[in-house]
Amino acid sequence: MNKAASPKLQRWTILLAVGMFCLSLQAYVIAQRQGEFYYPGPGESWERRTPQQIGMDSGRLNEAIEFARANESKTPRNLETAHYQSFGREPHGEGVGPFKLRGDQTGVILRHGYIVAEWGEPQRIDMTFSVTKSFLSTTVGLAYDRKLITSLQDRVNDYMTPVVTLTGDFEKSRGGESALLQPFETEHNRKITWEHLLRQTSDWEGTLWGKPDWADRPGNSPAPWTPRKRNEPGTSYKYNDVRVNVLALAALNVWRRPLPQVLKELVMDPIGASQTWRWYGYENSWVLIDGAAVQSVSGGGHWGGGMFINARDQARFGYLTLRRGKWKDKQIISEEWVRMALTPTSVQPTYGFMNWYLNTERKFIPSAPASAFAHMGNGTNMIYVDPENDLVIVARWIESKAIDGLVQRVIASLSTSATGSLRK
Repeated sequence: MNKAASPKLQRWTILLAVGMFCLSLQAYVIAQRQGEFYYPGPGESWERRTPQQIGMDSGRLNEAIEFARANESKTPRNLETAHYQSFGREPHGEGVGPFKLRGDQTGVILRHGYIVAEWGEPQRIDMTFSVTKSFLSTTVGLAYDRKLITSLQDRVNDYMTPVVTLTGDFEKSRGGESALLQPFETEHNRKITWEHLLRQTSDWEGTLWGKPDWADRPGNSPAPWTPRKRNEPGTSYKYNDVRVNVLALAALNVWRRPLPQVLKELVMDPIGASQTWRWYGYENSWVLIDGAAVQSVSGGGHWGGGMFINARDQARFGYLTLRRGKWKDKQIISEEWVRMALTPTSVQPTYGFMNWYLNTERKFIPSAPASAFAHMGNGTNMIYVDPENDLVIVARWIESKAIDGLVQRVIASLSTSATGSLRK
C-alpha cells in the first residue's frame, strides 16, 4: 500500500469507528426510551465492555483509576485499631460488634450496566460502614411499599410494642414491673415519625445497646452532653448512629423477622447478589420476637458490625438505585420510594433518606451533575450513582478529599457526544 493511501485509510477507519459508536449510542437511546436496559445475571455472569465500546476514553479512564489508587485511605487496615483511633475515643466508644481487616483500595465502574473497569479486590468481603444505612432505609421502604407502614408521617411509637431484650438490665424486674425496652415512650420521642428517623432529624433521646444518643460525635466540651437541649423533631439535622439503630429496631418490630432475611429475599437475591454478604448487629442487641432470639442489626460500623459486603454487590445495589428500583421487569423498590429518598431534607439539602447523599446545587460533589447521588460510608466507601451519564462508581478505601477528583476524572473519560446525548 502506498503512503498516499494511508491517511485515507485512517480517515475511513475513524469514520467506521464513529459510525459504529453512533449506532451503539442510538440503540442505547432507543432502549432508554423504551425502558430496556442491560441487567447482569447472577454471580459472575456480568458482561464487560471496553471503554471504547461504551463511549469512554481508555487513557483518561486509566488516569482516574491511578488517581484512586494513589489516594488510598491512610487509616490503619486493621479497622478495630482505626476505630479506637477515632470513634473509640468518644464517651461509651467501646466496640460491641465485629470488625475486620480491610483489603486494598478497590473500585468498580459501570456504564449502561456493563462492567467497564475494576481494580483492587472487587470480590473481597469488607465492612462498608454507613453505606449500610442505605440498605437499612431500603428495608423500611419495602415495608412502606407493602403497607406495613401506612404513612411516613405516622408516629413510630404507634407501630411499636415493648421489646424484651436478651442481654442487659432490661430483662430484670424493677418494682414489680417488667423492665421492657420502650424507645419511644417519652414526651419528646412520641412525636417522632418515620420520616424524621429516615432523614436524621428526629433528635431522639435515650440510650440503646449501651450507647446514649449524646455520646455519638459529642462536642469537645462535656457541659452540653447531658442534660442537653431538645430540638423539635424535623427542625434540626444530626448525623447520629444511635438514632439510626433505633430505626433498625423499629423496622425489626414492623417486619417481625431479621432485617438481613428481608433484604436477602426481597432485594439481594432478585438482583443476583452473591451469597457472601452478611449484616451484623452487636453482641448485646438481641431481642425476643415471636418466641425467637433475633439480632437487631446496626446501621453502620461505628461500634463494629453493619454490612460486610464485596464491591461487586455494592455495584449491583447502586445499579438498582440508578434504575430507580427496577431490575429487569420487576420493580424491586417502588419508584415512589426512590423519589422520596432523593428529595432533599429541608434542614440538610444534601441529604435525602439515609444514606442517600444528594448533590443539591452541586455542593456535595462539585464535579458531578446536580442529579447525581451517592451512598456513603466511612473508609471512605462510596457508591456513586449518576443518572445523567448512566454511570455507577464504587470506590472503597479512598481518601474522602479525593472523591470529587475521582468522579471528575471518570466523567472526563466520557465521550463528549455520548455525554451530551444522555443529558436530560
